Amino acid sequence: MKTNITEALFDWTIYAILFILMIVTVYPMLHVALASISDGNALVAHRGLLLKPLGFNLDAYTKIFENGQMLRGYRNTLFIVVMGVILNLLMTAFGAYVLSRKNVMWNKPFMMIIMFTMFFGGGLIPFYLLVKGVGLYNSLWSTVIPFMINTFNLIVMRTAFQSVPHELEESAKMDGANHWVILFRIIIPLSLPVMAVMGMFYAVEKWNGWFYASVFLKDRELYPLQILLREILILNSTDTITSTSGVGEQYQVGETVKYATIMVATLPVLAVYPFIQRYFVKGVMIGALKG
Repeated sequence: MKTNITEALFDWTIYAILFILMIVTVYPMLHVALASISDGNALVAHRGLLLKPLGFNLDAYTKIFENGQMLRGYRNTLFIVVMGVILNLLMTAFGAYVLSRKNVMWNKPFMMIIMFTMFFGGGLIPFYLLVKGVGLYNSLWSTVIPFMINTFNLIVMRTAFQSVPHELEESAKMDGANHWVILFRIIIPLSLPVMAVMGMFYAVEKWNGWFYASVFLKDRELYPLQILLREILILNSTDTITSTSGVGEQYQVGETVKYATIMVATLPVLAVYPFIQRYFVKGVMIGALKG
């Protein structure tokens, strides 16, 4: 009986801690969502916790979707994410497949060289000169091509590919399958949880990326959404969105625009995550425990 009481007390303590963590995690997002649809005047005057919308006003969202710069930023970000994830997964799968084969010459030295890049790099200035020297400067491809393979993801995918039974590969070779057939019809279909996790990792990395875009992109027409979000939140500049409003209205709408922009930049990832999260534990554990 005493043991049951102790276990129940322990369980309820864990539940209480998890509930507090959930509140701490969820409230900031709830605050942003409520502020984005609140009235600008009431929001500016409000102090303390925000538990319900202060009025109801969608002017901030209207300003965002009427603004050509924001729409271009969305388009540029979608290009970077879609093309980036496709190339990321392809190149990572190619590299992982080669490195997971047992009969590849100098396999271990290659892995040592690849792992070396996780700890040491040439620095930003040589990287900038390289990107500019190959003609990628001021192009959206400068945020995609130089980052086609993440070393950590490559190692995880390689380990997952090694976990595929070798007998399947031998059987396919006996039937006349080449390496392309083995990779795309055997290895990848059996490694879909890992591919889904890697795709999500790459997509979030591309979606949130702003630093290298700010380094390699000169024209504002090429700016992704995150650079515009940075201007709004850090530099406190909403002039490009609220320029059609009066001075007083510009300030009031500008406050709600900040929150609305965060929602617009965050919702796509939140919408995709529930469909991918069931693969997370399985995919990462395969890469962590095998090999």
